[in-house]
Formats: sequence, C-alpha cells, structure tokens
Amino acid sequence: METAATNAPAVIEAIRLQEQPLVIVFNRGRLMVLPPAVAKSTGLRRVLWTLRLSPHNTIGIGDAENDHDLIGTCEVGVAVAWGSAPLQAAADEVIDGDGPAAVARYLVAAASRPRLASARLARRSLLLGREHRGDPVRLAIRGRTILITGEPGTGKSWLAGLLCEQLILQGYSLAIVDPEGDYVSLASLPGVIHLGGTDGPPSARELSRVFQHPDASVVIDLSKLDHLEKVGYVRGLMPLLNALRRQNGLPHKILLDEVHYFLADLGDPDLFDPELAGYILVTYRSSTLAPAVGAAPDTIAIALRETDPTEIESIAATRCEPALLESLTALLSGLQPNEALLLPGPDEARGAVRRFILAPRLTEHVRHRSKYLDMPVGEAHAFRFNGPGHIGPRARSLKEFTGMLSALPAERLDGFLARHDFSRWLEEVFRDRALATRVRDLEGRRAGDGPRDAAAAIAQAIRARYETGATAPLR
Repeated sequence: METAATNAPAVIEAIRLQEQPLVIVFNRGRLMVLPPAVAKSTGLRRVLWTLRLSPHNTIGIGDAENDHDLIGTCEVGVAVAWGSAPLQAAADEVIDGDGPAAVARYLVAAASRPRLASARLARRSLLLGREHRGDPVRLAIRGRTILITGEPGTGKSWLAGLLCEQLILQGYSLAIVDPEGDYVSLASLPGVIHLGGTDGPPSARELSRVFQHPDASVVIDLSKLDHLEKVGYVRGLMPLLNALRRQNGLPHKILLDEVHYFLADLGDPDLFDPELAGYILVTYRSSTLAPAVGAAPDTIAIALRETDPTEIESIAATRCEPALLESLTALLSGLQPNEALLLPGPDEARGAVRRFILAPRLTEHVRHRSKYLDMPVGEAHAFRFNGPGHIGPRARSLKEFTGMLSALPAERLDGFLARHDFSRWLEEVFRDRALATRVRDLEGRRAGDGPRDAAAAIAQAIRARYETGATAPLR
C-alpha cells in the first residue's frame, strides 16, 4: 500500500488495530506499507543466490530514503550527491554531479578496474584489538593485503586466525593455505570446509567447484606433506586461486602462512597478484620475501614481537622513517605475547605506530603437534622454577617444562600450584586459553590429589594437547 507520508499516524494506528507485523518505509514524501522482510535487498539476495554471486562483489547505488537497505547489503554502498543527505552519510561513496550522466561515469570507471576500490574505515571492518587506553584498533576490509610478521612462537597464526574468523562470519569467501595444520579449527565455522590433511591436498577441480559457491571457505591443510611437496603444491595452487578470483571474484581473500617458503621468488608472475590485493600473508622472515610482495600497494603491516635486527630493518624499511628504527626496535623487542603493532601506512594507523592488545578468538587455535612442544620462547618469557631464597631452572619450551615438572619435589610444586603459576604462564605466553583453563582446574585439585599427582596430570594434559592434538581432555 502507498499513501502520503503525512498519513503516517493514521497508518500506524490501523496497523496497531489489525495487529499486523507490517513494515513502514518512507520515500520522497510518500509512505509504503510492506510485508515483513520485503525490501530491495530481498530481491537482490535472491538473484545473487540464483546466479551464485556474492553481495561482497556488488555495488549498490541509491538516492532516497528507501535505499538504505540496498546500500547496506552491497559491498560498496553508493549515494548520489543530489539525493538524501542521511543516505549520503551512511554510504561508502558519494557520486558528485547531477543526474544520470554522473552515475554513468561512475559505472564506467568502476567497470574498468579489476576489483572494487579500497575502502575507507566504515561499515565493514576487522577488529584487531584495543590500545591500552581502550580505543579499538580496526582495519577496513576491502582492497587490503595484510602482512603479519614476528619471530617464531609470537602468535602470528593466532592473529591471522582471528582475522579469518571475522571475515567468515561476515560472509566472505576465504582460501586458507595452511602448511602446518594451524587453522583446522576454523572448519567449525559456518560454510568452512576442511580439505587435505590425511586425505591429501585437494585438486584444482575440487577447489574450482568449491569456489562456485560465494559463501564457501576452504582450509587447505598441507600438514601431512613434506617441505618440498608443500612448496611444489603451493606454487601450483596460487596461480589457480588468482585466476579464479579474476574469473568470478572468489575467493575474496587468500591466507598464506609460512609465506617466506613460497613467495621469496616471483619467477612466475601468477604466484602473486598485487593488483587484486586481498591477501593475508604470515611470515617470520619478511626480509626474504620478493620485493613486490612487501611493497605492494594497499599492503598493511602488523608486527608481533621481533628481536632479529635484520627482520626489524626489513620491517622498518618499507613502513617507517629511518629515524624511527631505534624506537621501533625497542617497541618490537618489548612486546608482550598478547600485543602487536599496526605500522604506519594505512589511515587506521593515524600516521604512527599503534600498539594494541589482541582481541579474543572465537575458535580454538590448534597448534601443529610437534612444532610448539619443541619451539623455545624468548628468555623473558621462560618459566622460572624459583623458590624462596634460591634461583631454580628455567623452562624455555613446553617440552622442557613438562620434564621439569616430573623432576621437581612435591614441596617445591605446592607453591606454584597454589598461585596458579602454571596456568597463567600457559595463557599469557602461549595464549592457549583452553589448555590454561584445564590446567587451572588441575591446580585447584592439589589439596585432594597432592602436588605430585596434580603436576603429573598437568604434564599429561600438555602432552595430550600438543603431541596428539587431542582436544577432548580440555573440555
């Protein structure tokens, strides 16, 4: 039904009396009464679903009050300068000019580009975390390549998984190239398929079929391949994914971990497509990447703890003024396990280095089963078995830690258990909240079970977690 907007009070009263769940929409001095869930976006979503296209590959242009729903659904919501002022305020972009000719010029320009233009920080963003004063640190999603760097064991794949969770839940399609099995837990999210692992890596045909569906994401698990097999597979995979993106816009994002093994040499130009952007690249050796990777347009750098001078210089070379090298060195080496730096470049960095605490994850971060048992942490993060009046040994890895637990006398264990020192170390250094929660429960049983049995149970929980990848004991 349509009527003059001035009749709104009478229409509302009629709806109230009839007890009908109807929707009122205003447009240019008129009022429309619609059934529930009927809007411009309803038809658009149905058409996109039929054509197997994603709203994240669309541009919506509107001029009036009833276009808010449309521009909110499309990846790029555009208003015209001669239309509704509130719509312009809500839009990602505004077309200047007056009339159809201005819209035509905009469409011609958009069609000439291989991808949608980079976004300003607006409706669609990723939450990285919060600064210590509480301000959120966010990144606009569209048109960005994100480079995550930091020394081993600092949480790079944890942060990359955080970004993937948010992208998946916002309906983006991802190809997650997982050399070590660190991202398999993401398969618990809607629309995510786990391929590879014990079944062997997926074929080009399998992946092409998956990415015919705009709401599908894939974790490509290469953990069962040896190193040379991984390199060979990825160097064949990346050109395929890049070609699919140019063909149908899917996947929207490609995550590649351990990127230093795969993109140190761009002898094949199809390995990396800087024009399309949309990569999440994870490495502890950014200094070895091909120059075209780190210096690609629209690349954002996020750094976790780093103490290697060569790597710090590499990070600073493309992101900071030379005068900032000394201060950046101090910042990187002083980062805590749950902290990271957003480096200068994007508008979100505000022209400075932003230090922030990482946001929490939704899914469990599953570590590669042998990698994290043996990997040493920095000296400052080692567990110290100190006691009253004496300095004890230090555990620099989980393997050392479980061994020392077994050797420590009961009277020495009791204080650590009472203070929950073990669970705190696991949570703060390794950011394994599920394991820390389990260990905290075991620490609390020391009075009944005794310190020796409690410590043995803790060591067993750690071994079950990282040697077998078991998660059931943690629940």
